[in-house]
Amino acid sequence: MTEWNAMTYEGKDTNLRVVRDEAERFFALAEAPGAWERTTPCDGWSTRDIVGHIVDTTEGYFESFANARSGTEPPPPHGLPAMSALANEGAVRFRDVSQADLVERLRTDFAKMMEILEPLSPEDWTGMIVTHAYMGPVPAFFYAAGQLMDYGVHSWDIRQGSGQSHGLSGDAADLLVPFMFEIWRGTVSAHLVTDPIEIGVRVSGRNAGDYKITVSSDGLAYEPGDVEKLPAYIEFDAGSMVLTAFGRSNAGTVRGDFELAERYLNLFFRI
Repeated sequence: MTEWNAMTYEGKDTNLRVVRDEAERFFALAEAPGAWERTTPCDGWSTRDIVGHIVDTTEGYFESFANARSGTEPPPPHGLPAMSALANEGAVRFRDVSQADLVERLRTDFAKMMEILEPLSPEDWTGMIVTHAYMGPVPAFFYAAGQLMDYGVHSWDIRQGSGQSHGLSGDAADLLVPFMFEIWRGTVSAHLVTDPIEIGVRVSGRNAGDYKITVSSDGLAYEPGDVEKLPAYIEFDAGSMVLTAFGRSNAGTVRGDFELAERYLNLFFRI
């Protein structure tokens, strides 16, 4: 179903539709009475700080696209290991801004971001390279996925802080699944690997598939493959895979070598 592959132009309309839905859910959660100072699973952050984080991130996207279009040399990427500390600095600088003013600023930023993404042509979607502050040069479609990560996963964070039972939107999770392998690739602590690991991942949903993952001191690589012949594989539904890759939960069904699966799952730092 190519309309559910956000890495292709055929998936553009689906991605933008779902991110609009997730953004509206997020705004409603952030505006709710009593939500502003409520703690969340993001270490040291309340709802207020999550809103500040997305403002900081989105406004950084504006600069990235401006540099790409003007041909200006962007600053070197920070790398994902630096993301936690730098994202925290960007988020907490808005703590003196009121709930109403900061959510309104985020709404304005979101509208501007959609004005950047909506006109992108098929050539732009996959061929326009825009330097991300942490991940370096990536295709323009990554920024639509980034918006979906921000509004989808951080909506989950705010709901988690409420203490009520809840889940992750299936549409958002399905679209994000292919990007989770890149999140794993960027957050693996490869220096901890002395003996290479081969393990499989089986994921369900609209982007269902089986993948062979190899981790060595050189990093993580992945490709579609037969997981049944591997010493272990982990089954995820789409939402569980997204939340596991983002360090929000410990999930998955292990088939085969349990210790190998735990070794794999404990190789990543959280962002």
